[in-house]
This record gives sequence, structure tokens and C-alpha cells, in this order.
Amino acid sequence: MRRHWFLPETPDVIGTLSRQAEVTVTGLTAMVAWACGAGTGAPVREAEHQADAIRRELAGQLRVAFSTPVDQEDLFTLSERLDMVLNTAKNVVREAEALEVTPNPALADMAAIALDVVRELAAALPALAADPDQATTHADAAVAAERRMEKRYRAAMHDSLAIADLRASVNQREIYRRMLELGEAGVRVADRVWYAVVKEG
Repeated sequence: MRRHWFLPETPDVIGTLSRQAEVTVTGLTAMVAWACGAGTGAPVREAEHQADAIRRELAGQLRVAFSTPVDQEDLFTLSERLDMVLNTAKNVVREAEALEVTPNPALADMAAIALDVVRELAAALPALAADPDQATTHADAAVAAERRMEKRYRAAMHDSLAIADLRASVNQREIYRRMLELGEAGVRVADRVWYAVVKEG
């Protein structure tokens, strides 16, 4: 009589998290195009929906995984924080459309920096288990990119004071603040990369 053995499941959770990061890069790339006046906000929203589906897939994998190369809680939190990055990007675009803030060079610069942050995070996550030093190097690079965001934000806020239309100035500054939050959301992902590496070490 043949016996059937049930082997424990070992889904590629790092691979799934990395796919979520790549979709986040796609969303931020679309955001850069929007901020440069070369695209609409629709691709950003579409990327956010795709990332949500991958996040649910990862949650399902974490439920059934017998073991994972990185602590399950860290993987879940990284996915959650990565989701917040793309959600913030989507909200920036939506609020800019609602407030009738049109793309301008400052927004384009900040969107490009946010994309740099996300690209570094997307490079850090696949290395979490295999090469922790590489993961933290990319996490540090993401934080460094966010510091450039803060500098560009302050310059943009200063320049907005020259806008004669008070309502337009206030609306523009609100979107700049949202862009800064986008960079800060990326830093929270980078911080969790460091936490996961330290805990595993």
C-alpha cells in the first residue's frame, strides 16, 4: 500500500514581497510621469490595486508556511509598510487632482526622489535572507534619498510663498506635505529592514 506524505509548505515569501516592491516601483514610476505632466494618475491607482492583491497573496503564504527565511511578523510588517508607500502615492495624486494642483518642477523632483527611495527598498528586500549586509546598505541608501526629499520640500515650501493666489499657495503646500509623507513612509520600510536583519543576526 502506497503511503502519501504531506510535506510542509515552503512558499517563496521573499519572492512575493519582492514582487510587491516591484509593483510599488511601477506605481512610483507612473507617479513621476504624472508629476512631469506626461501621464495621468490612473496607472498609480492600478499599481496600488495590483500591490493589494500581492499583499493578500503574501498573507496567505504566511498562514500556511511551515518556516520562513525571515520572521513572519517582519515579513507581514514590511508588506504593510510597503503598501502604505503606494497608498500615500495614490493619495497624493488624488488630492492634487481634487485641489486642482497641477504638476510642476518641485513635484516632479520630489516624485523622482520618492522613486529613488522605492528602488532602493526594492533592491533591499530580495537580499533580506541571502545577504543582510546588502539589504541594510540599500535601506541606508533609501534613507539618504529621503533626506534629499526633505531639502527639496523646504525649498518648494519657500517658493510657494511667492504665489499671489492664497488659495493656490495653500493647496500646493498641502500636496508638498503629502509628498514629504511619502518619503517618510519609505523610511519606515527601511527601518523595518534594519530591524529584521538585527533580529535575525
